[in-house]
Amino acid sequence: MSDCLVAKYGGARFPRYTSYPTAPAFSATVGPDEYAKGLANIEEAVSVYLHVPFCRSMCWYCGCHTSITRQDGPVREYLDVMSQEIELVSFAAGNEVPLKNVHFGGGTPTIMRPQEFAAVMAKLRSAFRFEAEASIAVEIDPRSLAVPMIEALGESGVDRASLGVQSFDPIVQAEINRMQSFEQTEIAVNGLRSVGISSINFDLIYGLPKQTVQSCVETVTLAIQLRPERLAVFGYAHIPAFKKHQRLIDEALLPDAKQRNEQAEAIAEELVKAGYTRIGLDHFALPDDQLAVAARNGTMRRNFQGYTTDDCDTLIGLGASAIGRLPTGYVQNHVPLGLYQERVACGILPTAKGYLLTEEDKLRARIIERLMCDFEVDLGRLSKESGFNIGFLIERNDRLHELLADGVATISGDRIVVSQDARFMVRAVAAAFDGYFGSHGRTHSKAA
Repeated sequence: MSDCLVAKYGGARFPRYTSYPTAPAFSATVGPDEYAKGLANIEEAVSVYLHVPFCRSMCWYCGCHTSITRQDGPVREYLDVMSQEIELVSFAAGNEVPLKNVHFGGGTPTIMRPQEFAAVMAKLRSAFRFEAEASIAVEIDPRSLAVPMIEALGESGVDRASLGVQSFDPIVQAEINRMQSFEQTEIAVNGLRSVGISSINFDLIYGLPKQTVQSCVETVTLAIQLRPERLAVFGYAHIPAFKKHQRLIDEALLPDAKQRNEQAEAIAEELVKAGYTRIGLDHFALPDDQLAVAARNGTMRRNFQGYTTDDCDTLIGLGASAIGRLPTGYVQNHVPLGLYQERVACGILPTAKGYLLTEEDKLRARIIERLMCDFEVDLGRLSKESGFNIGFLIERNDRLHELLADGVATISGDRIVVSQDARFMVRAVAAAFDGYFGSHGRTHSKAA
């Protein structure tokens, strides 16, 4: 791919497309009543996401909804409210809803004390009917993971863990306010494996201040010594207008689009050489991992946690700012902790906004998901299955035609294929089928 196209598309900003439409399209016209109706109509197994919006210190690159607390009190109070929300959701859904996947995210979910984590799991088990093979995943900060918490995770049936690593380069770590040694990470991994947690993911980031291709490669070299089953490799999204703590990062130290692309490709090359399968835009997995298998057979999905094997159509989001997905659309809880807690304390589902899907939205969502997962999509087949004529997707689609002219993608019959050497630009191709892109004034992350 030419440097001019890397500059043209790599520096452009596009959604990550973990949902469609994306969150800026949500509105307050969808609230607790609409969510309750959706919950009452659940007929199949669901997934549950629990958001724990607390950390002990702020990593300056962070784009998550989280706040800093040195005390345990605010965490304990929040978990009490979340337990009440679980009861509200369970009541609205009619209880005994089968549960297939659980994911604790944050923030730092393991900021909880071991007994608090066990209590949340007990509340979930009382509110939902866990399937025999239900999977439980937890996001972890290795710097603060202690033995009692590791034991609590194992005793609660956690089978997947995602560890924040980002970079092992101390120079980069100093620039993002996250000092984390390889030894800390190694101790965490060994502890998690000792209690039976069989699938471990590392999060890595490129495009950070003072980061170089060499430091990216060195991070990968260390990471693969611990042989995580999966790695997610994200490009840093610098959006200081929305995340004020990112203003502590010196923009002059950030790599440009060409350098970011070189870093991403260097990481990918090292991981592939180490035996990992490249999956989608930014994930890697060992060949026998479930995600790699799903990618090969075309059943991989994409949701708010990124690439996944989760095939549930319903995702129940719990906690402040959490987003849920129903077959009919999306709902999001209030972001401010006080407002979230106030609504739940009043016995009201804390839904702040959402979006009800049209049939056209559902078609566009399927198209974008297949592009993000497979780098190709059969527009004719999906249009026919959805009862639409393919013409409206291609005719007068100036964005798509520009991408085709630039060689970023090709079209053969009704099939769109992202060019092999332009895969890092897949979000630009997905945006060509986004009916709302650019209409909400939201700044997204860079394509590369």
